[in-house]
Amino acid sequence: MLVNVVKGLAAASLCSTRTVLLQSSRNTFVLKRRFPPNLYKKDQKPGKLRGRHFVYDLVEDTTITKKPNLEVVLTAFVEGVGSKGDVVSLKPNIAYNKLLLPGLAVYKTPENVAKYATEKNEKETEVHSSAYAQRTVNKLESLILAVVMNKDHPWEIEPWHIKAALRKAGYYVPEQAITLPETPITGPDLLKQNKEFYCTVTINNLEKARVRCRIHHWSTEPSNRLPYVFEHWKLGSEPLFGDNGLSNEGSKEPKNVE
Repeated sequence: MLVNVVKGLAAASLCSTRTVLLQSSRNTFVLKRRFPPNLYKKDQKPGKLRGRHFVYDLVEDTTITKKPNLEVVLTAFVEGVGSKGDVVSLKPNIAYNKLLLPGLAVYKTPENVAKYATEKNEKETEVHSSAYAQRTVNKLESLILAVVMNKDHPWEIEPWHIKAALRKAGYYVPEQAITLPETPITGPDLLKQNKEFYCTVTINNLEKARVRCRIHHWSTEPSNRLPYVFEHWKLGSEPLFGDNGLSNEGSKEPKNVE
């Protein structure tokens, strides 16, 4: 009976120790005595330390000291960082967790720089024009652009109208980078109010972003203005053309882009 109890206690203690995780901590604290002890002569027995000699002041804590950036070589395109073969300098935790662990980068050494620079030169086509091009595409495609047109005078939407609307939304796009639908959009026509169509913005002559545009009529006369709709961009909208404007997008490519 006693043997069984001892075995049970031993098994319980072993199970409890298995859940303990022992991990070394790489922390370094630099301390300085507030009251340094007196010096003693050679071959003399050191004096006994008092309590005040064990009072320390913190000089440096390496856990909160800012660490220098880590330079790595990218092995693949990383959005917002760079292309394959680029040498980038990032914070250590970002470089380690986001790039080194997933295998998207290697440490910067002369061998790695030469290796991936050679592979970069051997590439025939560039998939991305820059590290931030795809991020710009995502931003533009998530935008609902309000194209404000005159309610009292005839008009036809041209690239500079889209440029002005994008500039008002905080984006600068040259006119030659904007492609409108093949079907002309004219007005004023209240049947087109809040109707939606697509225009194409070309970035660096490579990436293309399809921007959702909505027509809004505006009058300089306060009495002729349409009633204000709060947060109109959150409301549903009908397509201006069939198939939500997909079949009416222009196929003509812009000459110069930015």
